[in-house]
Amino acid sequence: MTRGVVYAPASRGSDPPVSEQLNPQQHAAVSTTDRPLLVLAGAGSGKTRVITEKIAHLVEKRGLGARQIVAITFTNKAAREMRERVQGRLSREQSRGLGVSTFHTFGLQFLRRELAATGLRPGFSILDPGDCRQLLREITHRDDTAAEVDDLIGHISRWKNDLLTPDEALAEASQAGDEAPGALLAANLYPRYEQALRAYNAVDFDDLIKRPVDCLRADADLRNRWQDRIRHLLVDEYQDTNSAQYQLVRLLVGVSDGLTVVGDDDQSIYAWRGARPENLARLQQDFPRLEVVKLEQNYRSTNRILATANALIANNPHVFEKRLWSALGEGEKVEVIDCADSDAEAARVVSELMRRRFRLNAGWGDFAILYRSNHQSRVFEKLLREQGIPYRLSGGQSFFEKAEIKDLVAYLRLLANPDDNTAFLRVVNVPRREIGPATLEKLGQYANQRGVSLLQAARGAGLAEYMDERARARLERFVDWVDGFRARAAEEAPDALLRALVEDIDYESWLLDNSANPRAATRRMEQVREFIDWVARLAGSRAPEAEYGDETADDESGMELADIVNRISLMDILDRNRDAQDDTEAVQLLTLHTAKGLEFPHVCLVGFEEELLPHRVSLEDDAIEEERRLAYVGLTRAQQTLLITYARSRKRYGETLDCEPSRFLDELPEEHLDWPDAKPPDPETQQLTARAHLAGLKAMLEK
Repeated sequence: MTRGVVYAPASRGSDPPVSEQLNPQQHAAVSTTDRPLLVLAGAGSGKTRVITEKIAHLVEKRGLGARQIVAITFTNKAAREMRERVQGRLSREQSRGLGVSTFHTFGLQFLRRELAATGLRPGFSILDPGDCRQLLREITHRDDTAAEVDDLIGHISRWKNDLLTPDEALAEASQAGDEAPGALLAANLYPRYEQALRAYNAVDFDDLIKRPVDCLRADADLRNRWQDRIRHLLVDEYQDTNSAQYQLVRLLVGVSDGLTVVGDDDQSIYAWRGARPENLARLQQDFPRLEVVKLEQNYRSTNRILATANALIANNPHVFEKRLWSALGEGEKVEVIDCADSDAEAARVVSELMRRRFRLNAGWGDFAILYRSNHQSRVFEKLLREQGIPYRLSGGQSFFEKAEIKDLVAYLRLLANPDDNTAFLRVVNVPRREIGPATLEKLGQYANQRGVSLLQAARGAGLAEYMDERARARLERFVDWVDGFRARAAEEAPDALLRALVEDIDYESWLLDNSANPRAATRRMEQVREFIDWVARLAGSRAPEAEYGDETADDESGMELADIVNRISLMDILDRNRDAQDDTEAVQLLTLHTAKGLEFPHVCLVGFEEELLPHRVSLEDDAIEEERRLAYVGLTRAQQTLLITYARSRKRYGETLDCEPSRFLDELPEEHLDWPDAKPPDPETQQLTARAHLAGLKAMLEK
């Protein structure tokens, strides 16, 4: 929902030239090419447009070929939007070969090109978080809880993001000693985890950055070749980079001046993912000729909203000071409402939505309810349903997380990479082939002894020492089946192969036997057909190299099986949800983290309380500055009106607890706040609030 500046091509009819449509700071950001550049882009300041125009400037004015330019951001959605804008700004010939991708997609393309340097073999797999958990369980032979396994994975992920080797991680964990027992266990598992990845011919998500960095550090010739190839590197959302991503940028740029990074330290809200907002300040040390341009004109919000946000974020320390301003007028004051409890808060917010919709002649899609934690949405969902108000809740199950889709993806992974053990284990008995846990355990012992994958081990003559002839025969049949379909994969289109696979294993009958009822099985089979259609569209699209500046960018051939498997692995949650309904006329319910990058005419920021915002865990970890940035992100999502609510009590763990207003409320400027409950309510508000209360009471009685 990006409204902001209206994007316009360079010149069309009587439109002024693009340079005249940019404000002075935007123009400076676009035209500065003789030195490294940091663009401090405040919320709603038109940063995507600046990056688009910068790419066009490099091509049209500086004579760079599109293949020599690489733009990197953090989400597939942002990369897709940027690519579409550039293609609308330049001719097809001018934009041919331009590299626009996420960090991880860039890393994937690097690994595919530099297989010899990385030690990977063709067809390598990318393990998703679920695969990594399963791999760690196989290594430990422990029955740890999901939380314990996630803790181990988290330690290993952090070490990879910090570019630590297993030996360095062990030294760090040993120094922490008894203070970090989980870290010491993870450090001892780290080398075995890496060894298993090598045996699987696989990488995890963090390896898509770490491995290119390791290769570029170790090989000067390789580093020089990539630096010669990339003449200008543009990086969006730079405040969200971790240590590995920062080093990747440095290695790709070298001593060149061809660097433009765009970021906002006030919107750095991903420290829990390893983001380092201090990377913005490090640029001045590593690039002494760095130029800094501030984009402070906001094209999204009214000045009262911006003044409120500026006052809040001013309480954080800053290396670079900036203050947002707008030419959109003063606007309405920010309303603050004190509620008795969470039920009263929900009733008041829903009544305000109804009232404002009529008063402002707005659509339901113009409203968003933002909160710190997912559990806060439940009471709002209940009342919105009771009032018949359409809503969309972010974070639903992804299309690619459905069991039937994961089954088919695992089949494709195994056909693309026969060493992928996690894929083997998922599909070897789907549908049932009478290959039970005991057989698989013996197969695993044999594979570990020989140091080969499970599929390779299933071919081994030495299996006779581990299992009887019937078990070996079942494994051999499965191996023969895989080999047959792998041979077909070299000749057939991926969608045709998948369609034949589904029919050959009679997957529809399997779904019928393993679903709650025939209707559920039918729905699941419809998802399977949708997935096959999606693979067909992807197989007929241009090869992925064409999007990232590869030499084969002129090749219009479709994607191969391994390309499709890797593309699926890299899709983020929002891109995966192919069955999302049209939400333009629905109230949006989403967390503050999910709301980053979005904007809405009318925003309700709820739960503005101590231990919610700022969150209790962040208070314990002394992370108040990031919580303040999170609140700032929430404030700056609003375009026209902003409502803040808090409750004096909430139920937690079955107990009613008193709540205190958020400390951030005291940091907001009183002259821009309105407390409507301090004056007698108007009859319309009373009537709508009463309706919402009655709906809540009705829902409680029915429950």
